[in-house]
Amino acid sequence: MRMQPRQQLLEIWRATARLCYRDGTWVWGGRDGSNSISDAEQLLCLMLPATTDPRFVLERPDATSDDALRALADLGDSIGVPRLLVRVLSEYLQRYTDLDGTPVFSGAGYFHVDGSDKVSAEQAGMDIVDSYTMSVRLSLAAIGFARVFRTVVTRAQLRAEIDELEEQASRRLTAAMVGLLRSFAVYAFEADSPAGRTLIRTVNQTGLPDRMVVESLWQGLADVRAALRGVRIAAPDVNDTLDHPGRLFECGWSWGVIRDAPMVDVGEEIGVQRPGVAEAAPYLYFSLAALNGIEELFSERTRILGLLTEEQERLARALQLRWDITQRYWSTVASFGTARWPLEDIPWRTTDNQESDYFSLLVTAMTVQDLIQQRSPDTELGRVARVLDELAGRARIVRRPFERDPAVALHSPGVLISLVGSEEAGPGRLLWPCTDFSPLLLKRMLGLAGLMRDPGLRGELLRQADEVWDHLSRRRISDGPARNLWDQAVNVYPFVDDRHDLPSWRYTERVVECLVAAARLTGGPPLRSERLVAYGEDLLLEAEHLFSQELLNGADTAGPAMRQHLQAVQVGLERARRIIDTRPGTAAALATRVLQELDQLAAARQDVE
Repeated sequence: MRMQPRQQLLEIWRATARLCYRDGTWVWGGRDGSNSISDAEQLLCLMLPATTDPRFVLERPDATSDDALRALADLGDSIGVPRLLVRVLSEYLQRYTDLDGTPVFSGAGYFHVDGSDKVSAEQAGMDIVDSYTMSVRLSLAAIGFARVFRTVVTRAQLRAEIDELEEQASRRLTAAMVGLLRSFAVYAFEADSPAGRTLIRTVNQTGLPDRMVVESLWQGLADVRAALRGVRIAAPDVNDTLDHPGRLFECGWSWGVIRDAPMVDVGEEIGVQRPGVAEAAPYLYFSLAALNGIEELFSERTRILGLLTEEQERLARALQLRWDITQRYWSTVASFGTARWPLEDIPWRTTDNQESDYFSLLVTAMTVQDLIQQRSPDTELGRVARVLDELAGRARIVRRPFERDPAVALHSPGVLISLVGSEEAGPGRLLWPCTDFSPLLLKRMLGLAGLMRDPGLRGELLRQADEVWDHLSRRRISDGPARNLWDQAVNVYPFVDDRHDLPSWRYTERVVECLVAAARLTGGPPLRSERLVAYGEDLLLEAEHLFSQELLNGADTAGPAMRQHLQAVQVGLERARRIIDTRPGTAAALATRVLQELDQLAAARQDVE
């Protein structure tokens, strides 16, 4: 890959430190103002690499690399950086906690109003799923950071600050998990309703009668319906509505706590559980956001460090059930049938009859996660890769845009999602802008490449990922205090009117996620090619045979120089034999070099004779 994730992440750290820390004060906010989501994304630009990749560790001063310290020089030295992060994380947690101790999960600054420029105060304070998911990720990062940093701290005052940070982060984590539980929705509808007819039209790629499609889909979702019977916490009883063969359904996360969602019985103090107003129907964007956040609850780091309390473990199990159900549902629908998948019929059409390439990308992301669980073959992964490649072209990421190109709207102003139910608290219905098409596409490509076992398919997908990264690189802000952060869409799409001086922390954080994924992929072992293994084995067999002949001819009884040379040849052979199964290309190269050296010895002996 041409991305060079380490260098790019360090450059983002340098730009973030330069912009956000001035005169001993942390400066909150960016292009969209200061709110619970944007400020969390701002912190995750630093915390995400530091808590997921040991090469960027900051909580252990003796293990922090020199280039990381140079990038964060504006924040302090190896001790000063983690101390400052403890203070800033604590400030964030206090900033978004009400006087009664209730955590705040509002999306003010990101909200827009349909037909109006004004958002009411009540609307601005509405909790939203994006804030829940960002809080899960940031809280887990803060708790893990605090636990490790505490082991190297001796000052009592600093240890007390770390303990307070962990306690506050744990409280916010529990509240965010409860919010996610209360936002899970199951939407059931008749097959002959507008939603039912739209879903049937989406999945029916072979022109079958509607009755056969409904019956087949109902049977294909039998395991999902059975799993939904285990949903107990904060979800209405849906069993009676799903057991009729003529009824279809969707499941996932709404944009906020759904209307009439019951309170969750929690054994920890998390403040007030606010009533919900969101419609009890899933949204693709918020479902994917919830899946990404919930995944962190059962990650390897979370388990090893024991970041969850006993009560949080209980909530995590309930969320994991919903995580499994949602991914299985959307993967089943997206890959329904035996011919062309509905996913391949771009753009995706939602049951409220909205169409967009962005929806296709969201469904693709959820489908890939389930393919991982099912250990799907490369042929199926290749079908998803072709969808991603087509989306990159349709969105004018790897193709040239033209004037008044409708595809440019995917990037600016983005796809606007209508938040049904929010209109009850203000002058109009709230809209949620989604402008992260390009980084989301790149992240899906990198994730899919990490699953592929065929070197050719992986190489082709990574070449496509490099093209998307070239597109993202050109969208960096090139001057001013926010230089080297994102996003300046006008750099790529000259027909876009907006030019910004401040960064979009949402977009920058999405790019950081891509770079972390690229670093993880690059740091893993290379793919094992069976063809290379067979080729390397043949080379090694010949080299080992010729080496044995040299010993038989008495080469080891010659002078010290010859014995030293043969010893180096033997070391090369042993090294090649040791790595042939994991790095066959390197083993073949070592065997080739040994063969060349042995041939030189044979040629020299022939000259003497």
